[in-house]
Amino acid sequence: MWNKVADFIAKQGLLTPEGLHLVAVSGGADSVALLLVLKQLGYHVEAVHCNFHLRGEESDRDETFVKSLCSEQDVILHLTHFDTKEYAAIHQVSIEMAARALRYHYFEQLRQDIGAETVCVAHHRDDAVETLLMNLMRGAGIHGLTGIHSKNGFVVRPLLGVSRDEIEDYLCQQGQSYVTDSTNLEPDVLRNKIRLQLLPLMEQIQPGTHENIARSAYYLSEAEKVYNAGISREKNSSSGNNNSSFLISHSSLITSPSPLCLLHECLMPLGFNRTQIEQILASLDRESGRVFFSQTHTLVIDRDSLVVEPIREPMKPLVIPEPGRYRLDENTCFDVSLTGDLTISKTPDVATLDATCIQFPLTVRPVQQGDRFQPFGMQGQKLVSDFLTDQRLNLLEKRRQLVVTDATGTILWLVGRRIAHPFRVTDAAASILRIASIQYKVS
Repeated sequence: MWNKVADFIAKQGLLTPEGLHLVAVSGGADSVALLLVLKQLGYHVEAVHCNFHLRGEESDRDETFVKSLCSEQDVILHLTHFDTKEYAAIHQVSIEMAARALRYHYFEQLRQDIGAETVCVAHHRDDAVETLLMNLMRGAGIHGLTGIHSKNGFVVRPLLGVSRDEIEDYLCQQGQSYVTDSTNLEPDVLRNKIRLQLLPLMEQIQPGTHENIARSAYYLSEAEKVYNAGISREKNSSSGNNNSSFLISHSSLITSPSPLCLLHECLMPLGFNRTQIEQILASLDRESGRVFFSQTHTLVIDRDSLVVEPIREPMKPLVIPEPGRYRLDENTCFDVSLTGDLTISKTPDVATLDATCIQFPLTVRPVQQGDRFQPFGMQGQKLVSDFLTDQRLNLLEKRRQLVVTDATGTILWLVGRRIAHPFRVTDAAASILRIASIQYKVS
């Protein structure tokens, strides 16, 4: 047991001999074995126990046992209590998810407070096998079929190289007792059904099933590295950024080895589900402009790319009562001034207008449906949406486009693109209204 755990720690680079390591101890066989093995291997450890108050007297029994164990082993114990049911009700999550969130949030907070390098948890090889089967039954992709990773941030799992039987044999040899969570003995949830019913049957059909599945998980985790490298290259060649938008090129997407797989990896982290991703792929060769929504992002199928951006709060119009500097949002402000200097700015972010027939207050707002203006250099009015289409803007860029209007509601300027022809500066102009859109760099 010592050698297996020591070899696994070394191979995975999990722990340093000189660091402080926090060990999560529930009182069950796995966590008790983890504490003992790490201590016997010479690591500097402290223990942490969470009482979730979910099993009545059993929860208090576990706490008492862990206190006694740490006292016997001369290990510092950090103890905390949670009202898990109340947390679950407030955050509208399951009890299991609530306990997990509370546990890992506290672990990380404590790790930082005491200066520990890692938080060691007692998942073992059989847990990884059960996780793989659970994910397989739920239709997971390659990431879900790699079992449990040995390291996730500061959380490490030194026992992943040993089985539950090896852990219990080790504790027996050590003469060390442990407590049993009675909820783990009831086949009432999927993991327990797999542990208590499915895996024993699979072992009868094919002896060595645990070891074989664990080996497959290892091979898949190695294949995942190749997969991730390939996906990263595909993302880099097919996508890019345009302001705050994320672009995925149609041509690069359809020539990739697996367009569906590439879309899945790009869009699943943004909240798009499998059905949406399949619909998006099927819509590529149809009319552009179709829109898809996740809870956090909007995707538009444009002429030659998919455009994805975060969903934003609707912008409130900015009213400018007189010359001065006005902030639109945290990234943009407008500087408005009247001047006798008739020099016309050639900078796209500055509009130089004849002030003679412009009435305050000015308003900065997004484009609205039906907006019209007479673009500089053109005869007659044009729908702003048509003008923006001619500029090859996608739907999301059109929605973000700002206009500046005067007191009559007349559009003076499509910000950054074109002024309105009636307000151009001519030789007859007596004064200039200068409007500058200033972008702040976000570090």
